[in-house]
Amino acid sequence: MMILRLALAAFFSASVAAQSALTTSLITYIFGDSLTEVGNNNYLQYSLARSDFPWYGVDFSGGKATGRFTNGRTIGDIISTKLGIPSPPPYLSLLRNDDAFLNGINYASGGAGILNETGLYFIQRLTFDDQIICFKKTKEVIRAKIGDRAANKHVNDAMYFIGLGSNDYVNNFLQPFMADGQQYTHDEFVELLTSTLHNQLTTVYELGARKVIFHGLGPLGCIPSQRVKSKTGMCLKRVNEWVMEFNSRTKKLLQDLNKKLPGAKFAFADTYPAVLDLINNPTHYGFKVANTSCCNVDTSVGGLCLPNSKMCKNRKDFVFWDAFHPSDSANQILADQLFSSLLSSSPSPAPAPNRH
Repeated sequence: MMILRLALAAFFSASVAAQSALTTSLITYIFGDSLTEVGNNNYLQYSLARSDFPWYGVDFSGGKATGRFTNGRTIGDIISTKLGIPSPPPYLSLLRNDDAFLNGINYASGGAGILNETGLYFIQRLTFDDQIICFKKTKEVIRAKIGDRAANKHVNDAMYFIGLGSNDYVNNFLQPFMADGQQYTHDEFVELLTSTLHNQLTTVYELGARKVIFHGLGPLGCIPSQRVKSKTGMCLKRVNEWVMEFNSRTKKLLQDLNKKLPGAKFAFADTYPAVLDLINNPTHYGFKVANTSCCNVDTSVGGLCLPNSKMCKNRKDFVFWDAFHPSDSANQILADQLFSSLLSSSPSPAPAPNRH
């Protein structure tokens, strides 16, 4: 773990330093799900995984829904601000020859998973395989604009943030009507996830990615959509144990890929402890409620914040915005901690901000 963290800090710091020295913007490519989506699903006509309606975006610049699954900014938005770069636009918002292809792209899509069958009932979403295809098309556009050699250098020098796997549990394995939960034991399922992820990350490498940060899963057993399944409203211990097994296997996978693939600098960002501490000790971070969401959602019909939902009085009091996603204020805390860990080989917990 320490070796991975040292490598993470080293290449992230080097990338930021190089950016400053050359006075050029760091290029970032983001692959993920609803935790990092910035609006791709708005362009999928039949997608049921969308947040382009009130009260999403109520605390975002302009106060309107953008397709982000929170009341304000995603962790990716906040990290981009810290890096001094604009948050990359959604891939599906760009025209074929848009110059924005040269400045970083966000491929994240609500409902997406490592497995193609994950989130099937959302009808349309960009799975990780789909997002990789979009990245391949991005590289083709870049090659047409600046030539083959420059395009290869462009994608080699970029930084890649990848965060998937939550939906493979929440919207697949843990759903009683989905086949994977019936067909596989968890040992078999996590093997399927990591073997699939191995192939996908290898493909991303072959397309030119070298500096990759993979975000581990948080304690999914503690999100509101899972806690309601507990008679006492507590975190689901077994789900959290499964998540930790996935994280452990993924760390090992990244280590193996670094040994196998020349020039690969794949690192694991372990967000589990920070999220768990935020949920277990909300008052330490200036929050009051961590066991339910600000938006009064109906978990029996999806758990999203619908236009007719009732909101809490003070959104900054709540760790969660809806049944699945952190609030803007929680994302700020988590982004601060993630950024600190990216710059430090031995990060300590971020001090609790005084927000009240």
